[in-house]
Amino acid sequence: MDEYTVEIKRTDVDGKTRMQTFKVPKDKVSTVLETLLYIKGYLDQTLTFRYSCGMEICGSCGMEINGKPHMACSFVLDNFKGDKILIEPLKHFKILRDLAVDIDPFFDKYKAVKPYVIRNDDGNYQKELLQTPKQFDEYIDYSMCIKCGLCMAACPIEGSDENYLGPAPLTAAWRFIADNRDQGKKMRLEIVSGAEGASRCHFAGECTEVCPKGVNPSFAIQKLRSSMIGLEFQKLFGGK
Repeated sequence: MDEYTVEIKRTDVDGKTRMQTFKVPKDKVSTVLETLLYIKGYLDQTLTFRYSCGMEICGSCGMEINGKPHMACSFVLDNFKGDKILIEPLKHFKILRDLAVDIDPFFDKYKAVKPYVIRNDDGNYQKELLQTPKQFDEYIDYSMCIKCGLCMAACPIEGSDENYLGPAPLTAAWRFIADNRDQGKKMRLEIVSGAEGASRCHFAGECTEVCPKGVNPSFAIQKLRSSMIGLEFQKLFGGK
């Protein structure tokens, strides 16, 4: 066949849902994002979706493609080896319209873990805060997160408990705890030690599987749990 059959789950502003099918030209290089732009430009200008950079940096174009969370800008249709493509909005997010979802709750959770370097000094530095290559390696992989939300959409706990912090925020917490320049470890561990924090994770591993940057949120959460145990021992035996 010389064309793809693209089925898109569409939702209007009133919440009414329908499936719509489009026929688009087939080639070897087009991504899902380029296909959506073709549909919007030539077949239906009302189609709504979110995107920005087009090169898997901004994290804007996450969506469900053939039943799994993917970045639309890096999913090449020809790699799927099929003629039918199903595109839906990310799971576990409120749908605003068509493929665009409300990401504000996600970023609220992300901000809750204080994703920045916390210092106990006055901030008046005469030189940079030194860091060895080994210390940098402790957190660099976790800093690759582009806040796309794919891990949140893949997480089964996120789907059943909207208050769960989720893999991306928990990974952000570990990224800064692992940073030798940071002094906010105890504060963050208190945040993620709650009932909706790291202990809520069931280690399904879906978050790691779908991450487009290889961040491995599942392992970061295991690291958090180990640190949480250490914090509890400090409390029991009077450590600071």
